[in-house]
Amino acid sequence: MRIGNDNADEFEINVVSLIDVLLTLLMFFVLTTTFVQQGHMKVSLPQASDAASTPVRDTLVVVIDREGHFFVANNRVLGDDESTLKRAIQAVAGDDRERPVLLRADGMTPHQAVVTAMDALGQLGFTHLSIATAPPSGAPAS
Repeated sequence: MRIGNDNADEFEINVVSLIDVLLTLLMFFVLTTTFVQQGHMKVSLPQASDAASTPVRDTLVVVIDREGHFFVANNRVLGDDESTLKRAIQAVAGDDRERPVLLRADGMTPHQAVVTAMDALGQLGFTHLSIATAPPSGAPAS
C-alpha cells in the first residue's frame, strides 16, 4: 500500500512562450514609435517690432465679427460660406492680387471663420496678408 506520493509531478509554468510574446510586442512598439527630434532642428524665428505699421491707403479690409459674419470693405457678405466670400472679395478687389489685405477678426470669433477667410484669400492669389491685433489691456501705449 502506498501512502506517500514520492513521484508526484511538480506543478511547473512554462514561461518561455510568454517571454517570446512579450519580446515580440516590445520589438513592435519600439519599431513603430516615432521619436521627436526637435532639439536637432535649427529654426530662425521671425522678428516683429512694437511700432504700429502705417496702414496703406489702398488696403482691402476683411472684418469678421463675433458671430463669424464676414464684411468686405465695410459691406456685409450675405452668406458665411467660402464661395460667397470669394465672390465678394473679387467684386471689391478686381484683378489686383498685389493689393495688401488686412484681416480684422474679433477675439471671440470662431477659429473656423478666420481660417475660411485666410483660405479664400489664398485661393484668390492674395499674398500680402496682415492680421490686425491689439496690444494687451495692461500694455502701455506708445
